[in-house]
Amino acid sequence: MRNASGSPTPCLRGRKTDAAEDRDMHNIEVFREKRGLGYPEAARLVRRAARAALAAEGVETACTISVMLTDDAGIRAVNRENRGIDAPTDVLSFPLNALTEGDFDPDRCEYDYETDRILLGDMVLSLERCARQGEEYGHGFARELSYLTIHSVLHLLGYDHLDEGERKKRMRAREKAVLHALGEDRL
Repeated sequence: MRNASGSPTPCLRGRKTDAAEDRDMHNIEVFREKRGLGYPEAARLVRRAARAALAAEGVETACTISVMLTDDAGIRAVNRENRGIDAPTDVLSFPLNALTEGDFDPDRCEYDYETDRILLGDMVLSLERCARQGEEYGHGFARELSYLTIHSVLHLLGYDHLDEGERKKRMRAREKAVLHALGEDRL
């Protein structure tokens, strides 16, 4: 955006939108690492769950999250390269900001002046593992993918569960609340 003299104007960090813009306010970029992963509904489910988590956490500032869908071999390679763990997992989260859980502050976030959005971070999801866990837990692929997406978005927003204490309880409570809002309660 430019002012009358043609100079760039400061971005409106923390810009809020009206209800009509809410659906498209957040840019959830979903791409597939390779062909043949299946689950054509995965991108739609990821976007729906990510937007629900952002809304539940009161994120009213336009933001971008990048999501890579892959299989166990793909996520294993990312896990090995980034965490030194040579094993597949279900989801990996890479926050770009040091945020405090439950207290989203857009002024503490990386900002993309070209898109006028906050950059929250990246996530990697193994569709193969997601399908297996959904079957194992008896609630199916859609609910498992929604859960893992919500879990990852909460990590991007500063939540963690490394201990067995209060932080893990808060994170699990937030996951459950967002799943409930989506109608994906565990049966």
